[in-house]
Amino acid sequence: MWGLLHFEPEIPTIFIIFLKWQGIITNFYHIVICILPRYSSLLNTNQPKKMKTKIFASLTCFLLFVLNLSAQPRQELVEVIVSPDHADWTYSLGEQAEFSISVYRNNVLLDGIEIEYIMEPDPGYRTLKIWDEGTRILKNNSTKIKSKKFTEPGFLRCTATVEVDGKEYSSYTTVGFAPDKIQPTTTLPKDFESFWEKGKEELNQVPMNAVLTLMPERCTDKVDVYHVQLDNIKGKIYGILTKPKKAGKYPAILHVPGAGIRPYYGEIDEAAEGFISFTIGIHGIPVNLDQSVYDDLSRGALNGYQTFNLDDRDNAYYRRVYLGCVRAVDFIESVDGFNGEDIAVTGGSQGGALSIVTAGLDDRIDYLAAFYPALSDMTGFLHGRAGGWPQIFVEEFTNKPEKIEVSKYYDVVNFARFVKVPGWYSWGYNDNVCPPASTYSAYNVLTAPKELHLFQKTQHWTYPEQQELKKEWLFTKLKK
Repeated sequence: MWGLLHFEPEIPTIFIIFLKWQGIITNFYHIVICILPRYSSLLNTNQPKKMKTKIFASLTCFLLFVLNLSAQPRQELVEVIVSPDHADWTYSLGEQAEFSISVYRNNVLLDGIEIEYIMEPDPGYRTLKIWDEGTRILKNNSTKIKSKKFTEPGFLRCTATVEVDGKEYSSYTTVGFAPDKIQPTTTLPKDFESFWEKGKEELNQVPMNAVLTLMPERCTDKVDVYHVQLDNIKGKIYGILTKPKKAGKYPAILHVPGAGIRPYYGEIDEAAEGFISFTIGIHGIPVNLDQSVYDDLSRGALNGYQTFNLDDRDNAYYRRVYLGCVRAVDFIESVDGFNGEDIAVTGGSQGGALSIVTAGLDDRIDYLAAFYPALSDMTGFLHGRAGGWPQIFVEEFTNKPEKIEVSKYYDVVNFARFVKVPGWYSWGYNDNVCPPASTYSAYNVLTAPKELHLFQKTQHWTYPEQQELKKEWLFTKLKK
C-alpha cells in the first residue's frame, strides 16, 4: 500500500474538482460529509464514557483507513512522463530546459504514437500565455522538446497529452529558472506596521474570556482534550486544545487551518509526545458541530469568504482571522502546563499563510513551519505570472484599484518581511493552487533563518516524508 499523502482541502469546489482532474481521489470528502457525521452523532448521546471512547477510536481508525485509500494519486492504465534534463528541475537564467516525454502502458514504453505538448510560463491553474505548442511522434520510445531561453526568474511548465484507445492521458512538469531571485509584485504600504499595531491594540481591549469544555470521549489515558472558546475582535475564535495529563511544563504548537469550513479534532498524538497543542478554526463558529453545519456555510454564508470586504481595509475578512491567530497565542500563554517560553506555529496552504502571518505579527512565536503558503503575492496575475491562492486578480470583479490596494495589507509577502524567527518551508514546483512563483515571492523576502525543502514533483499535497521532516524539525527545536 502506498504511503499516506496529505493535502489541504481548498474550498470553493473548483479546487476540489481541479484536484480530482489532477489525479487526487477525493472520496475523503464524501466520507466526512456523508458518513462520519451520522456515526459521530453517537458521541452526543448518553452512551457510557468507555463506549464513547471506543466509538471515537473506531471512527478515527476508519477515517485514517479511508484517507490512506483516497488521498493517493490515482493510477491510470497509461502514464505520461515528462522529465526535465536537470535532476533538481532548476536552471540558471539564459539556460534552456529540455524535456523528455515518454508514455507507458502497463509499465511498457509505447512507440510511434503522437503526443501534443504545450509550454507555458507561470500558469497557476489558468493559461496566461503560451510559449510553444505542437505535436511530436514518439520515436525510439520518446521525444525531446527544448524550451526558449529564460531571461527572467520564473517557472515554465511543459504539459504532454496523448490519446490511447480513444482516451486522453496527460501529465506536466514545471521547472524553475533562478527561483531564488524571484521578487514579489506586491508592495509594502507605508502604514502597514501601524495598521496592524492598531489592530493588536484593539484586540488587547477585548477580554479573552476563555471557556474550556472537556471532551471526555476524545481523551486518552495520557491526553486531555478540550473544546475552547475565546473572545476575538468582532466575534469569537474556537479550537481544540490537547495537552498531556501528566503534570509538567511543556512547549506549545499552534496549528492554523487550510482553507474551508470544517470541524477539528486536535493533535492527540502530538500531546502524547509532550506538547501542548492548539488547533483553531478561523470562522468564529464552534469546531465540534455536525458536518452539515459546515456544509451549509460552505455553500451559503461563507462561500467565497476569501474576498469578503476586500475593498474595505478595516473590515476585510482576514483582519479578524489574522488577529484571531494572535488571540490564540494569548490563550496558549494562559494554559496551565505551558513552559512559558517555546511556541511554534504550523500549517499548510491557508495554514502556511497564517503561520507566516502569526510569526510576523507576534514576537512570542519562536518557530514556524509552513507548507505552500497561500495568500502570497496575490497581485502576480496583474504582472503576467501566477499569483497566490485564492488567485483572485484575474477578473473585472476583483481587478479594482481599491481591492488591489487593500490586498497589500493582507498579503503574506508583507508579513514575511517582519518574521524574525527560524522557519521551515516546503512545497513543489507543480502546485497549481499555490504556484511556486507566489511562494518564492514570500520566501525570498524572509531575512530570518530559513530552510526550504523542495519536493519538486508535488502539487497541492505532501509526501509522508515531508510531514516527517517537518515534525522532526519542530520537535527538535521545541525540545532543545
